[in-house]
Amino acid sequence: MVVRSATHAGSWYSGSGKELDRELQEWLDGVPKEISEVEPAGELCKVPVKGARAIIGPHAGFSYSGPNAAYGYQCIDIENVKRIFLLGPSHHMYLEKCALSRCTEYETPLGNIQIDREIVDELQSKGDWNSMSTKVDEDEHSLEMHLPYIHKVFERRINEVRLVPILVGNLRFGKEQQYGKLLAPYLADKQNLFVISSDFCHWGSRFGYTLYKESENSRAVMLSRRSDRPTGIPVWQSIERLDFAGMEAITHIDHARFKQYLDETENTICGRHPIGVLLAAVNVLYPVGEQGSESPRLRFVKYDQSNKVQSASGSSVSYASAYLWLPE
Repeated sequence: MVVRSATHAGSWYSGSGKELDRELQEWLDGVPKEISEVEPAGELCKVPVKGARAIIGPHAGFSYSGPNAAYGYQCIDIENVKRIFLLGPSHHMYLEKCALSRCTEYETPLGNIQIDREIVDELQSKGDWNSMSTKVDEDEHSLEMHLPYIHKVFERRINEVRLVPILVGNLRFGKEQQYGKLLAPYLADKQNLFVISSDFCHWGSRFGYTLYKESENSRAVMLSRRSDRPTGIPVWQSIERLDFAGMEAITHIDHARFKQYLDETENTICGRHPIGVLLAAVNVLYPVGEQGSESPRLRFVKYDQSNKVQSASGSSVSYASAYLWLPE
């Protein structure tokens, strides 16, 4: 037995099972039973969303992104789920492929989650994968930050569900398509849920990204710390517009369209490759241009920023949660 330790417990989130459970329950209870979708805006969705097959959610410290992530997790209809595919970006190890875990269990302060070794081995036999060492596995936070929510939401059935963690590298478009094609049959299975781990824009000089548009139709520029306060809209509003354009591209469930957005803006969405793999998988099942009246639906239900940036010297990280619904 190889157990991945909860290495970020006690720093990124509470290491006390009792305290962590209380916080998660409080955030989940704070989600309305009917959520106003934010992209596209205007529609209401009742939670849980029947037929939801995937969610997108943030992976920052819970004091920043915990309440936001609750919106995605409340969209999950847990009853038929037996397996969770968890895809997150690699922050510490450079990968040009995806990597699978060698562990048999993942630890959380709430209890351990079993890894589906049979499916992990099956994937290993089918595609071009790396393997995570225990150190790489434990250093990475993008997967770990979803484990407490997974355990909490599935607490009544935690001994029945299994986890398939996948660390997603810096993939080229064709590689995203390759992994999407490989994972598409698993996404098509109603017993599987996909959890996509991603924060959105990382803005500020410390992230090397300060894109700013003073108005909707103006030219984008990179601000320097000497720019101080721009004369147009507040920086945080420019970031919001940037993120919402990316969210709009994602909701079209068109892998190529999302790539075009990233090529044009270079937005620092750290989970762009896991999102790309998900979109590629959906496009295998429902090709773009061939979707009928019952088409897949991807909607964002919550958006936040860690800080409302006013000047070029500030910084923030954006968080967004979404669900993906597939036709029966």
